[in-house]
Formats: sequence, C-alpha cells, structure tokens
Amino acid sequence: MTDSGRMAYTVAICTHNQAERLRRTLEDLATVKSPSAPWELLIVDNASTDGTPSLLQSNQWRKPEWQVRTVVEDRLGVAHARNSAIRQAHGEYIVFLDDDETPESDWLVAYERVIEQYQPDAMGGRIEVMFEDGKRPAWLTDELMGFLGKLDYGDERFRFEDAGTPIFTGNCAFRRRIFEKAAMFDGSLGRKGRVNTGGEDTAMYRHLLSSGFHIRWVPDGVVHHRIQTEKLRRAYFIELHYHMGFSQGAIKRGSGSRIPPAYLAPQLWRACVSAVRQRFRHGGDMSLRREMNVGYFIGYINGWLRGRVNVDADPVGGIS
Repeated sequence: MTDSGRMAYTVAICTHNQAERLRRTLEDLATVKSPSAPWELLIVDNASTDGTPSLLQSNQWRKPEWQVRTVVEDRLGVAHARNSAIRQAHGEYIVFLDDDETPESDWLVAYERVIEQYQPDAMGGRIEVMFEDGKRPAWLTDELMGFLGKLDYGDERFRFEDAGTPIFTGNCAFRRRIFEKAAMFDGSLGRKGRVNTGGEDTAMYRHLLSSGFHIRWVPDGVVHHRIQTEKLRRAYFIELHYHMGFSQGAIKRGSGSRIPPAYLAPQLWRACVSAVRQRFRHGGDMSLRREMNVGYFIGYINGWLRGRVNVDADPVGGIS
C-alpha cells in the first residue's frame, strides 16, 4: 500500500482539558495491536489549561516503540483541532480517536485490513457506549444512545451511499490526500470547550459523499466511548439540542433578516404540546426525546435572532 520508507497511518487524538481521561485513553491505546505498516501517534492539544501539557511532556504513558508527536492548536474548537491534525499528519491515512475512548485490541488492524482491500478515501467504525460511573438510567432509551456517540451499522463491510448514515469522528479515518481537493472541517461546528454544538462530522461525511469519495464501514474497528456521570443528566441532552439548534438557526439565517420565519412559532408550539402530552401519558422517563425537540426549536429561534455566523471553515485544498 505504501512505500517501505513512508508513514502509513497517523493515529490522531484531539484533546481539550481532559488530562485524566486522556491518560486513561493513552494507557488503553498501549494494548492495541500494531499494524504491519509504520504508524505514528499525533496528539493535538486544543488550548488546554489543565494538566494536559504536563501529561504530554511526560514519558510515563509512552511505549518505547511508539513514534509520538504533540502539537498545539490555539483556536478553541474540535474542528480546528482536527484540521490541525490533518495538516500535521505524516501518515497516508489519519485515524481519529477521541480522548475519552477505549479502542479494542484489533481496532487499528481492522482499519488496515479494509485499507489494504479497498483503498477507500474515508472509513468509519463501530462505537459502543461504556458507562464508567454507574448504571444506565431508565430514561436513557435506545433512541438516545446515538447522542452519546453509539454507532452500529452491523457486522458486514459495505460502501456508504446514504447521506442518512453518517460516520462519527470518534472512530473514523481519512486518506490525507483527499483534503487537497475536499474542504476541511467546518470550524463553526463541533465542541468548543464546554459548548457542544456537534455536527462537524456529519457535515464532513455528507460533503465527502456528495463529492463522490469512497467511504466504507469497518465493523470490527471497535471503540468504547466512556461516559461520565455528568453527561447522564436529562439537562445535558436538552442543552446539546439547544446549542445544535442555535448553530443551525444562525447558519440558516446567514446574512438575511434577523426576524425568524413565521413557521417556527407553530413548530415550537407543537413540540411543546407533544412533550407535555408524552410526559402525562407515559411519565418523565419517556418524554425526554420530545423535550429535546423543544430545546432545539428554542435554540434555533434564538440562533436566528442573535447568532453570529462564524465562517471559519478551512478551504478546499487545506493541505499541501
């Protein structure tokens, strides 16, 4: 696949103020089987102010055979950090892993098998949810698990063709050279510090799919997303949808009038009525999804009214 003297893969971890969780991820990464071709570990410190810089300077977590590089991205936002990883990577393929995930032992080898067989432009793998600090709450229904990163399209490899089945950047890979032609991650989307608007991975997936790039599912490339207790709150899901709506409202308005379209008010009203009915009929454990819709529409209207469009996505041809 690559010349013997070239780097085949870059495992990229983007992190912001998650020193202890990153430490666990690096310890777990040490149990992953190495692929047959050369690879490196690239860690992007996204403007961390906690103990992350000290952790990255230490040698406690490094395996002697690892090739490790660390870079700093001062612009806050996971999309900016991922774009920095793309620019700094030496590997022909960049495999992204989040700083709060535990990969299974065959994770990287599974990607290598798909690369050797298909040479795709992008790939996505299975993401399972691991509850670190307790049991799964009763209100956390199956339909909500995707908002905690769970992703499972089955046990068979296939080529993606449906815009409604995105891959997530918590477990995905890209051929680095595609970014000579494709736009990079949209810097106005995704987590920025404690604010998580999300959407940068879905936007990237749809952009690549519509541009005709070859994207494949890697079912045996599995990672486990470790969930903290603070995320197991109903308010977290509602806030997540509020910020998603705020971002989408600002983007949809663009440079147009700040007066929201008239159709948004009845949509918000219907969402509120639906949430109240669901709570009275089936209890609070079954009403959260509809309450999230209410949060989304409130955020969308506020984003239309007060949001600022942040046009800071990196352009096509973002690498050289």
